[in-house]
Amino acid sequence: MTSGPVIVEAALNGITHPGHNPRVPVGPDELTVAAIDCVDAGATVVHTHAHNLGAPADGLTDAYAECYRAVLAERPGTILYPTTGLGASAADRYAHVARLASEGLVRAAFVDPGSVNLGGAGPDGLPPPIEYVYANTFADTRYAFDLCVAHGLAPSVAVFEPGFLQVVLAYREAGALPAGTLVKLYFAAGGYLTPGRPLWGVPPIAEGLDLYLAMLEGTGIPWAIAVVGAAALDYPITRAALERGGHLRIGLEDEPEGPANDEIVRRAADLCATVGRPIATLPETERILGLP
Repeated sequence: MTSGPVIVEAALNGITHPGHNPRVPVGPDELTVAAIDCVDAGATVVHTHAHNLGAPADGLTDAYAECYRAVLAERPGTILYPTTGLGASAADRYAHVARLASEGLVRAAFVDPGSVNLGGAGPDGLPPPIEYVYANTFADTRYAFDLCVAHGLAPSVAVFEPGFLQVVLAYREAGALPAGTLVKLYFAAGGYLTPGRPLWGVPPIAEGLDLYLAMLEGTGIPWAIAVVGAAALDYPITRAALERGGHLRIGLEDEPEGPANDEIVRRAADLCATVGRPIATLPETERILGLP
């Protein structure tokens, strides 16, 4: 059993659509309210998707900035970060992140160090006939980590497959892993981009957690667990992760059928209390991650 506070990241919306779940926030005003509610419930890290992801960098930056300025005015220091933009190059996809960082509105940045077929089986039980791959080359990964260093941002690293973690470990062994890195271990309970049995990643079972923790052993890298496509707090693996020193990523992005985001955070606080670990405050989160 590991003691110490638990960092809670709230992922507010993602691709979860209000037509599917009317509780999901979409526009800047809704996201502001949801973010503040989650911070008040105990989250110190908040991740959002803008409503206009296909917009040019200026428009995308403005959409995030409207929300983030409002949140920081009410809850200073909150660790906010957006998702990727669209574009052919990493520079295109990260342009809004650099602009938000230059305005002091973000303290973290997404880093996805690998490629994956995010989706579920079709009605026939087989991989559906779609061409999309969530592609991130090694060059893209270097760009993302370099941007984090240049702007003093904490890398929020999504690990969808074990190979993603191999890249993180390579950075650590080379002494090049940026300060503030938090590795999120994603477990597949749903297809994510398409419904059906997940055809990516590791299922939310104890053996999957054992694999990742064996890879992380002795590194000292902070890590969190996320269950994509279902309620993470209902899975035994989540309690096991807390007992073994992990942190939590939760929210309607990963739990499409869930209640309001702040209710999920409060449920997380209750679970943490049952294992004897309090929710981390902002200063504690900064200390755990090694942020300024």
